[in-house]
Amino acid sequence: MTRTRLEAFSDAVIAIIMTIMVLELKAPHGTDWAALRPVMPAFLTYVLSFLILGVYWNNHHHLLHATERINGRILWANLHLLFWLSLVPFATAWMGDSHAATWPTAVYGLVQLLAGVAYVVLQNAIVAHHGTRSRLAEAIGGDAKGKLSMAAYFAAVPLAFVRPWISIALWVAVLLMWLVPDRRIESRLD
Repeated sequence: MTRTRLEAFSDAVIAIIMTIMVLELKAPHGTDWAALRPVMPAFLTYVLSFLILGVYWNNHHHLLHATERINGRILWANLHLLFWLSLVPFATAWMGDSHAATWPTAVYGLVQLLAGVAYVVLQNAIVAHHGTRSRLAEAIGGDAKGKLSMAAYFAAVPLAFVRPWISIALWVAVLLMWLVPDRRIESRLD
């Protein structure tokens, strides 16, 4: 099977997730700059989530671009990833509305962790289907960047109970690490 329908479906789902998130934002109850203060935590959480979803979309595109063919395992692994990403609007709204309270921040972190795990599962399913000598397998190599991301996501969940801002800092660090699409894959495709 080719990747065309999988890529189109995934793009559509991620676009819908991003749209749902923006619809959750509430307008301020006032007409001056001070009116923005109460909605700022929700807005900043939205910006973080939008950028994280953008990173997933970008790297998912690169991942699929390096994929020559797909099978049922890859389809299910992709759906697994989309499931966890579909929970981002819920976790975003809860964390933003609570001003990054402990439990909402921990749940947000859990969603990020499980989305990250799902991405690795998808990546591994593609490598298993194409073989260890495929362009993707060679590009990923030991995947130190992926492992470091998973460690940060894993640490962010319990750290939300210590200080939620530490978890947020870890997510921003991972976001910055992946902001530029995976050059390992780009270099193998050019």
